[in-house]
Amino acid sequence: MASGNTQLETIEARTRPNWGAIWAGTFTFIAIWSVFGSLGLGIFASAASPSANQPVMGMNVGMAAWSILLTIIAMFVAGRTTERLAGITTAREGMFQGMVMFGLSVTAALLIVLIGGNAFGNTAVGAGPHNAYIIDLFTYLGWTLFVALFLGWLGALFGASTAHKTLPARTATVQQQVRHA
Repeated sequence: MASGNTQLETIEARTRPNWGAIWAGTFTFIAIWSVFGSLGLGIFASAASPSANQPVMGMNVGMAAWSILLTIIAMFVAGRTTERLAGITTAREGMFQGMVMFGLSVTAALLIVLIGGNAFGNTAVGAGPHNAYIIDLFTYLGWTLFVALFLGWLGALFGASTAHKTLPARTATVQQQVRHA
C-alpha cells in the first residue's frame, strides 16, 4: 500500500469529431434546405412564363436571392446544432466540427439533387433558340451556387463557433492519479 503521498497530474484530453453531432447537423441542414427550398421554388416558379423565349427569367433573381439566404440560414442553424450536440467548449473546436458538417451537408445535398435530376430521365433541350439561353441560365446558376455555398460555409463556421458561448463551462481535462515510488 502506498503512503498518503499521492499527486494529481492534469493531462489535456484531445477531442475527436463527434460524428453523431455532425450527422445531426447535416440532417438539420437538409431538412431546412429541402422544406424551405421547395417553398421558394413554388413561389418563384409561379413567376415563370412557359410561352416566353426565356421562360424562367422572371424567377431567377428571386430564386437566387432565396437560395443564398436559405443556405446561409440553414448552415448557421446546422452549425449551431452540431456544436451544441457535440458539447464543444471552444470556438476553434466548433469551427472544425462545422467544417466537417459543411462538407457532409454539401455532399448530401449534391447527391439529393443528382438523384432528383435523374428522376426526370433524359429530357433533352431542343437545339433551337434556347441554346444561348440555357448557357446563360447555367452560368447564372453556377454563380448563385458558388455564392450560396461560400456564404453558407461561413454561416456554418460562424454558427458552430458561437454555440459554445451558451453552454455551461466544462473542463476538458482528465485527472490522472500518479503514485511516486
